[in-house]
Amino acid sequence: MTIGADFAARTMPYRPELLAHCYRMLGSIHDAEDLVQETMLRAWRAADRFDEQRASMRTWLYRIATNACLTALEQRGRRALPTGLVGPSAQMPTRPEKHPEISWLEPIPDALLGTSADDPATVVAARSGIRLAFIAALQYLPARQRAVLILRDVLAWSAAEVADLLETSPAAVNSALQRAHAQLDKDAPMLDRMSESLSPNERAMVDRYMSTFGNADMDEFAKLLRDDVTLEMPPALIWFAGRTHVVEFYAARCATDPTQWRAIPTAANTQPAVAYYLRDETGCYRPHSIHTFTLKDSVIHRITVFVDPTLFPRFGLPAVV
Repeated sequence: MTIGADFAARTMPYRPELLAHCYRMLGSIHDAEDLVQETMLRAWRAADRFDEQRASMRTWLYRIATNACLTALEQRGRRALPTGLVGPSAQMPTRPEKHPEISWLEPIPDALLGTSADDPATVVAARSGIRLAFIAALQYLPARQRAVLILRDVLAWSAAEVADLLETSPAAVNSALQRAHAQLDKDAPMLDRMSESLSPNERAMVDRYMSTFGNADMDEFAKLLRDDVTLEMPPALIWFAGRTHVVEFYAARCATDPTQWRAIPTAANTQPAVAYYLRDETGCYRPHSIHTFTLKDSVIHRITVFVDPTLFPRFGLPAVV
C-alpha cells in the first residue's frame, strides 16, 4: 500500500461513517472530528503494516477509531442533556443560567453524514442510529458496552467480528450486548434506535415552525406541539414539560420582538432543524442557537435548542446574515 496520496484517496470515502461512529461513541461533533483526525494519523503511521489479506480497509479503520474512542472516554464523562440531569422546571426563569462546565451533548450536521450514491453502504453506516434520543441514551452505557451495541446493532457486525476488534470472546460480546439492551430499555424505553432521511412531513414542519416563530403566532405554534412536548436548551440546566409551559416560555422569551430573529432551515441527526440568528446592537444578525425537533404522530414531541454559536461553522452556516 502506497503511503501519501494513494492512502488519502483510499481512506477518504470512509470519513463520513467514521465521523458518525466517533460521534455515536462520544456525543460531540467537536470531539468526533478530532478523533477521526487521530484515526487517520494512526492509520497513516501504520499503513505499511496494513494487510488486506487479514482485514478490509473499513474494518481496519473501525478498529483504530473504536480504540481511539475508548481511550478518549477514559478521561471524559458522559455527554448529557438537561432532561438527563434535573427534573422539569416548575417556574419561568427571568434568564436561564448557562452551565458551560457541563459536558453537553452536541448535534451533528446531516451534511457531514454522507450522501454519495456511489456507496450506499457507507451512507447507511453514517446515517443509521444517529437520532438525538439514541445518542443521548448511549451516553448512559459504559464505553465498551457502547462500542458493542453500536457495532452489533447499528453497523450489523457479527459477534465474532466485534470480539476480534475488542480482543475478547464472542460470548463476552453477546453478554455485553444484553446488558446494554437492558440499560437502554430502562433509560429509554420505546426508543427508535435507527434513523432515516428527513420525511416530507418533517421538512414541512420546519417551514411551519419558522413561520409561527417569525410571526410570533403562539396560537398556531401551540398547534405544532404534542400535549407532552418537552423543551430543553443546553447549556441552560432547565427544561420544560407540556405544551402550556413550552408556549409560555416562547411567548415570554422569543415572541416579544420577532424582528430580532432570522432563521435558516437545516438538518441535524437526520432530524429537522432550524438555525437562529439574533440581532445585535449594530443591527447584524449573529449565530444564536440551533433548534432540533423530534416528531411523533406528525407533531413536535421534543425541541432541543443548542445555544452554541460555535456549532454554526460545522453546519456550513454563515457567520452573519
